[in-house]
Amino acid sequence: MKLLNFTIIRLTVLLIIGIILGYYVEVSTSLSIVLSLGFLCLTLLCYVVTEQHFKQSIWFGLAVYFSMISVGILTVTLHNQKKFKNHYSNYISEDLNDLHTVTFRIREILKPGNYYDKYVIDIFKIDDTKASGKTLLNIQKDMISKPLRVDAVFTIRTDFKNLIHPLNPGQFDYKNYLKKKYIYHQLFVDAQLLLPHHQNSTTLFGLANTVRTHVNTKLQPYNFKPDELAIINALLLGQRQNISEDVYTNYANAGAIHILAVSGLHVGIMLLILSFMLKPLERFKHGKALKIILLVLLLWGFAIIAGLSASVTRAVTMFSIVAIGMNLNRPTNIYNTLAISVLVILLVKPLFLFDVGFQLSYLAVLAIVTIDPLLYKLWQPKHWVLDKYWHTFTITLAAQFGIIPVSLYYFHQFPGLFFISNMVIIPLLGVILAFGILVIILAVLNILPNILASIFGNSISLMNNFVRWVSHQDAFLFQDIPFNLLYVVAFYFIIIASFKWFYKKSYNNLRYALIAIIILQCSYIHTEYAKPKHQFIVFHKSRHSLIGHLTNDAIHYAHDFDSTTNLNTTIIKDFTVKKHLKSKKLNTITNTYHLNKTPILIVDSLGVYTVKTFKPDYVLLRQSPKINLNRLIDALQPKVIIADGSNYKSYLERWEAICKKRKLPFHQTSKKGAFILNY
Repeated sequence: MKLLNFTIIRLTVLLIIGIILGYYVEVSTSLSIVLSLGFLCLTLLCYVVTEQHFKQSIWFGLAVYFSMISVGILTVTLHNQKKFKNHYSNYISEDLNDLHTVTFRIREILKPGNYYDKYVIDIFKIDDTKASGKTLLNIQKDMISKPLRVDAVFTIRTDFKNLIHPLNPGQFDYKNYLKKKYIYHQLFVDAQLLLPHHQNSTTLFGLANTVRTHVNTKLQPYNFKPDELAIINALLLGQRQNISEDVYTNYANAGAIHILAVSGLHVGIMLLILSFMLKPLERFKHGKALKIILLVLLLWGFAIIAGLSASVTRAVTMFSIVAIGMNLNRPTNIYNTLAISVLVILLVKPLFLFDVGFQLSYLAVLAIVTIDPLLYKLWQPKHWVLDKYWHTFTITLAAQFGIIPVSLYYFHQFPGLFFISNMVIIPLLGVILAFGILVIILAVLNILPNILASIFGNSISLMNNFVRWVSHQDAFLFQDIPFNLLYVVAFYFIIIASFKWFYKKSYNNLRYALIAIIILQCSYIHTEYAKPKHQFIVFHKSRHSLIGHLTNDAIHYAHDFDSTTNLNTTIIKDFTVKKHLKSKKLNTITNTYHLNKTPILIVDSLGVYTVKTFKPDYVLLRQSPKINLNRLIDALQPKVIIADGSNYKSYLERWEAICKKRKLPFHQTSKKGAFILNY
């Protein structure tokens, strides 16, 4: 079956191309509107001409293609909140030094950090001017203040801060992640300084949060353990903020992290349960139509309660289409259903395309419907139980084929025992979800027996313990796997070509398989060739120094970490994975480095340096040396001054002012990130 023969699939692919172009190529709103209208008019004209002559035309096809691409560009442009005239960024200074009176509403509660509670907020007003837009709110933790509730409105006098870009190569780009959610700045405030507004309106997000809070309040008397309650919230309410780091890591290492995200499996089970419960409506006149409407409304109600994440939205959109087709007795093609759901979601939320959960979710479903039938045919067990477990295994394996390249690209690890955790959990997940729905309903109605709550809590704990056991089989967990975008493309070529050859052994399919192997080889050669050969790196680490010297596919690094800091720091690991390095070696920090003809001097807390015998091009200041920087510059005449994260803030400000006055480049790693010198 050639997927691209389906019109809706081709249109969806073209929309995706347009969204990618619209995101990476800056296009004005007026130009994107003109392009879209122009190509749509051209499409209509070509259609009229084609119909009059009763023949197909290549021009009509090209006009449709360019129309969909332009619509994708327009969708990204129209959703870019920064282009709105009343966006708050138009009312704040570029250097962000000014204080503003900001009125805002709590939109979403995020997972708290070590020092701050975090929220996404909607801005209403900047000073006396109405404004719009989202930003990140950080409230310093204390023992007195209570968490803010969704839809609460506050006013605060504060300044905006830029989001922090990754300070070291290979680190997660949180700034870019938030940009795709239209969040460009952040606020740091003290809870005691927030001025609350008592006249609050209720939004869908606030209503959903109220429902979740009410459910949790009703569950509290039954003494569920914190990890049990966190899993209940994740499985049934779509909220993962309270899952502990250990539990989350266990599920990730066991290859069962998808269990914690409400997705197609969860929504499919919900659809079956709701469809069974509403089946009596079919006996009445227009009962089938009413059933469809109620099914769709209930599914979207669940999606809203679960927070409208990318995976939930995808699943509910797809199953809404399935529910309509199922109850109208209309045959539906799964590929068309997937394409329609993608099309609808991306027209409403175009940047969902870049959401990792969205990508993994669709790739998994696509792989299951394409590859699973081929794997399942390999063996047909006669025993019912054995057949179900075999089918569960083939579905799990097919899903892994679909997501493993993208998963390796984002997470750089592969859980070798994924099939064991999925073979045990997935068959029981339907029972756990049905049981959980019953528990929540009974708890809300205040008629939940303690014995039932205890059984459900113990079943959650049993699942957590099993996942922890699987995750601790370290020999089967493959971590720190270097994997770039070229490898993703090459591996998908390999997977597609391999299964085409497996399905039909022909000359053409063999040719595709060989081409895929050549593409993989070219990707490997390009990756090896593009690797940096010689680099000197001053990494940023707050209160410490970390220096790397890259040569011959290995990094020699030195630091002044204590044992705890050394254990919890992943800077070097992230760097080696990103750069595809094969080895790393620990050295001690020296006072001088000679990189070909590039001398580097390191001045530490002792403040000792030699003037007569050494004239460095670069000077690194670490551990807050008490030196006269003007005298050092006059004596050594360096080209660049570098200051890492081990220095006091007051020293950094003074050094920066001196270098600015003398027009000498000053690289502060806490602002500009790691200093990288290629030689």
